[in-house]
Formats: sequence, structure tokens, C-alpha cells
Amino acid sequence: MAANAEVRRLLRKREECIPSIVALLSPEEDSVCHEFSALCLSYMSNDFSSKVSIYEQDGLEPLIRCLTSNDPDVQKNTIETIAHMLQDYQARTAIRELDGLRSVMDLLRSEYAVIQHLALVSLERATQDPDNRTALREMEGLDVLIRFIGTPEYSDLHTFAVMVLANCLDDVESMETIKDSGGLQRLVAFITDVKPPDEEPKKEGKKAGSRKGKKSKDDDEDKHKSKSSADDLVPTLPEVKQYASQAIARAAKNADNRKILHEVEVEKMLILLLGHEDPNVQAAAAQGLAVMSENLTSRESIGQWEGIEPLVKMLKSDHDQSREVSSLALANLTTSSTNNCNEVLTYGGVEPLINLLSDTREMAIANAAVVLTNMSTDELMRSNIQNCGVIYALIDPLKSSNSTVQAKAALAAAAFVCDADTRTEFRNSGGLEPLFKLLTSGNDEARRNASWAITVCAVDEPTAAELCKLGGIEILQEICLSTSRRNAFSEAALGKLLDNNLSAKYAMGGQLSQTNLITDGFFDPGQLRPGQKFCNLEDYCKKPVDQTRPVLLINAKAGLPTSPMPASSEVDLKIDGSKSQLTVKSSKTGKESKGKSKAQREREERQKEAELQEALQREAEMNSDNQPFILPADPTLARYVDEVQEKIQPLDSTLEQVTALAQYTAEKMGGPIERGQVANFSYELPISQLKYELNSNVVPLGMIKTGIHYHRAILFKV
Repeated sequence: MAANAEVRRLLRKREECIPSIVALLSPEEDSVCHEFSALCLSYMSNDFSSKVSIYEQDGLEPLIRCLTSNDPDVQKNTIETIAHMLQDYQARTAIRELDGLRSVMDLLRSEYAVIQHLALVSLERATQDPDNRTALREMEGLDVLIRFIGTPEYSDLHTFAVMVLANCLDDVESMETIKDSGGLQRLVAFITDVKPPDEEPKKEGKKAGSRKGKKSKDDDEDKHKSKSSADDLVPTLPEVKQYASQAIARAAKNADNRKILHEVEVEKMLILLLGHEDPNVQAAAAQGLAVMSENLTSRESIGQWEGIEPLVKMLKSDHDQSREVSSLALANLTTSSTNNCNEVLTYGGVEPLINLLSDTREMAIANAAVVLTNMSTDELMRSNIQNCGVIYALIDPLKSSNSTVQAKAALAAAAFVCDADTRTEFRNSGGLEPLFKLLTSGNDEARRNASWAITVCAVDEPTAAELCKLGGIEILQEICLSTSRRNAFSEAALGKLLDNNLSAKYAMGGQLSQTNLITDGFFDPGQLRPGQKFCNLEDYCKKPVDQTRPVLLINAKAGLPTSPMPASSEVDLKIDGSKSQLTVKSSKTGKESKGKSKAQREREERQKEAELQEALQREAEMNSDNQPFILPADPTLARYVDEVQEKIQPLDSTLEQVTALAQYTAEKMGGPIERGQVANFSYELPISQLKYELNSNVVPLGMIKTGIHYHRAILFKV
């Protein structure tokens, strides 16, 4: 009846139910009574509340006692109940205190597979407790498990035994114990279906002698059987190989365990499993290699033992997990290892890695980006990868919603966008916008790597200008002002953008360095307040004339296109041409208008001319978005530059050049001003007149004849 869920629900409501059933497990009762009371408890223990009730009624002790019964049905029902109860942490502690682990281990010798299976399930749950793992190690349970795995008759239970062993190997002490006893070598042999390496005779004899007095005759017989079975190894099931590889990967997460595993050359076992026909086994082996390769020595050994080639082949697998874990293994293997990077290149790994950047699994994309980044440290490999189209392939990962993929892709972009051609390709392919958006990411690594990539991209002036248009300076300024988001790369990126946009640098910082050379197109809008937006020259040109300080423009060459605004000279040319056309047309039609009066003909001509001007004006407005804006020419400044190059540059010493240049600058800006007489120097009115004459807030520097310190400083710098 307890097999029915509804019946169990009613039994739980009766407080005397569990104590009564537990009482039937007493030694005075018959084995039949033990069998069915244990069976009832196994059904009841499926529910958590019943597990607690059995524990509180001290039901675990009589259950452990029943494990030694001669009746296999009693053993089966009892161990099943214990397996259910061990899902609760309290029972895991209690079974150790009641010395129940030894009784559970003894059930591994049962003739019945179901009892062995339930015993292994119980041990797997019990060994989740560290103290239970210690107790199992002290009773030499690890050797029992390895012998169990090496017995071909138990092949269908090997998976569960490996799961127990995986829990035990989390402890360094267990790893050392199993290594010293030779159990680790035997485990590797069982998994790879090969004979274990010969152990040192002295060491083997010492261990055998130390254990001889501790083992019973049955243990000696088991040892004899295990020796005979080791001579004739039977292939283990793929599931066992898979779980064993996962157990090694799990144990190898501990640095000390990695050293121990490397000493027994467990990497060779994992490399051998990479060639298994089952993709799950391949994936588990690659995962183990990925963890082991965090150790530098293991990393080199895997490369020497030809582990790179099968991992590269797995990148092309149809099995999703295989692609992901093989890329992870290669990412770890190629870290700080030029030899392994060369191996990846030799075995044709570049193309599948680039293809992996468009994979459906996000971590596979991130791992591929890491491998490519590791390989980019070598110039020849980097050039090879660039020729395979990595620049375009990185753009989609930059748009990913996964922060890890974004961070790794941004770092890869920084590694490969390192010359003018690749920066141009990256810019033309639309990579700057998704990279720029990563600056606003909430992930520190993604934001930091994006800042570094922008630092590399901003070396080119066209790329820096495009980033400035996207608002890069404002965003980076905001990041650098933040105490939580600021980093060294964001500061470097801002500095690089400003070095390629000296107008913004001067407006924000108020100074330029000696290496910053002013060129045509530079303008000074005045010192910006913190948080004030920096506008481009086109915006300043479009603003109506106001009372603000004029924007000083440097343009020693006429005809520098910067923004889509029509030039007034072109409109004048069109008007003049149209007038001539109108005159010719009027002369042709003179005969037709001969009968009209002179005043009437003049009125019609003026009307046609006005209509033509209006049409040309409309056409100019329509085409203004398609025509480049020609900056106002500054022939005076051009003449200044020529005079300086002709008269001052040939001077012998730097001091003479600087002195002469300072005197020349002062002369062109209204002459010397005595100290303290700046307030009496009239300069504002002439400059305001220039603004209104030009009908613009932008004033070419050469047109200013009366300037104070900041006018003279810019002219001196030019």
C-alpha cells in the first residue's frame, strides 16, 4: 500500500506510523518482518518529510544493522532506504558516526547487481561529505572501487563506481593515496583499455607488504582476481570513459591535483580518448585536457604528445559540445605558448576557428576569439589570420548579448586591428559602432577591452574622427570621471582620441603638448566647462551670429572640405552663368519682342532674372547636403607661414628662432602690450566687427589684427 502516493500521504499524518515500522527492524523480529518493514520504509523515504521522520526516530541504526542480513531481499530494501535518506545532509553525517560506510562497502561483493547498484548510489551521495571521503580513504575504499572498475563482469556498474571515485578525488589526500598505491595508473589503464605502466619493484613490494596484514583472505583473493584481470583487459563502456574523464577534469580543478595527475601522465589517456568514436567521450576528454592545460608543464606536454591535432579536428565536429570544449582546450593550450600556437596553425586550425566565431554556442565563440588572440602575438601568424578574414568575422561577436563573448571579441579586435589596412577594413565593415557601444556595457571586462580596442583603432585619424562622431569623447569622458567604471584603458583611449582631434583636446584641456602639431582645420571654440558638449566645426558654422567668443579657425589652405555645406562662390558662378545665358536668349528673341515697348521689355527681363535667382537659390538649398563645405580661405595666414619659413626658419639657433617668432607674432597681433595694460588694449570691437562682416561665429585667425594672449598663443603654435 505504501507504494501508492495517496496512501503515503495518509500514513504521514499518523504520527505512530514511522516509529511502528522502525520498531519492526529490531533483531528480535523475523527476517520476513525485516524485509517488508524495510520495503515499506523505502517507499516512505521517497518523501522528504518521511526521511526526516525516519532519522528523528533513530531509524538509520537498525537499517545499517540489517545490511549484514543473510537475506538479499532485506539487504536490497534496506540499502534502498539508506540511499534515499542520504539525500539529506544529516543522514550523511549519521552514517559515518554509526560506522555504516563499511557495511555499505561490503555490499559491493554481493551477487546481485541491484544491491551493488544501490550500494554505489549510497556511496556517491555519502561521499559528497568531506569527512565521509576521509573515512572511506582510511578504510582503503579507494582501492576497492578501482578493483571494482577493473572487473569486467561489473561493466554495467562501472559508471556509478566512477562517480563515487570522482567525489573522492576532490581531496588532494585521496589523490595522493590512490597515486602511491598505483591505483591511479590502474584506473588510467582501465579507461584507455591498455596495460598500466610498470611500477618500480621496490615501491610495489613496499606497498604490498604494508597492506598484507590489514587485508583479509577475501581481499587477497580479490587482489589476485584483479591482477589476472589486469593482464587481460576488457574494453570499458563509453559511458565509463566519459565519466572517468569528467572525474579527472573535476579533480584537476585543484592545482595540487593537477600536479599529481601530470606525474602519472594522465594527459596521454585523455589524448587517446580524443580519438574515440563516441562524441561524448571526445568532449569529456577535451574538457579534461582544458583543465589540465591550466598547468604550464601539462600545456607543454600535451603539445609534445600530439594533442593539438585531434583538438583542431574536433573544431569541425557536428557535435556542439565537442566544438565548445575543444576550443576551450585550445584556448588554454595556446596561452603563453608559441609552440602550441604554431601547432594550431600547422594543422589548419585558423579557418575552423574563424568559422567558429559564427557558431550557435556562445562559449565556443568566446573560446575561438581567445585562441585567435593568443596566436596574434606572432606577426606571421597574425598576418595569416588577417588574410583569412578575421576582421569581418569579429563584428557579429561584438554585437552579441553575452558579456563574455563581447569582452573576448573586443580583445581580439584590439589584437588584429593593428595596422592601417585592417583598421580601414574594420571601419568600412561597420565594426566601430558595436565596439563603441561596448563602452556603455555594465561588464568591467567588456568595457575595459573595448577601451583598449578603441585605443588601437584611434591611431588612424579617419578612424578617430569616426569614433568622435559616434560620441566617443563624451562617453570616455564620462567613464573617466566615474570612480567605479574608470580604468587605465579608458584613459588611454580618451587620450588617443584627443591626440587625433586637437580641437577637442584644446577645448577640453586648455593646452596642447609639444608633439601636437596644429594643421588646417583646427579650431578653438574656447575652454569648455565640465560636462559641456564639444561640437564640430559644421555645427559652429550653422549657428547664427551671437555674443559669444568667436571660434578661431586655422586654414592656411583654401578648399578643405569638412562638412556638407554649399560654397557661396559656386552659387555666384551659377548666377553669373545664368545671366549670360539669359542675355543670349534675349538677343535671340529680340525680333519677337520688337513690337513691345522698351520699359515693358526691361520689366520682363527683371522679372525673369528674379525668378532665375530664386530657382538657383532653391537648387542650392536642395544640393547643400551633397556638396562639401569649403572652409573660408585665409590667405593672410598662408602668407604668414610662408614668411616665417623664409625669414625665421633659416636662423642658426633655436633661441633666435623662438625670439624672432615671438616678435613676429606680436607684430601681427597689434604689437607688444605692456604688462598690466591688457585691459586698455582694444581687441574685442574689431573682432566683433569681423564676425558681423563674415556673418559667422567662425573667424579665420589670419583676419585678426588685434589679439591678446590666446590669439597670439595659437598663432605662435601654428
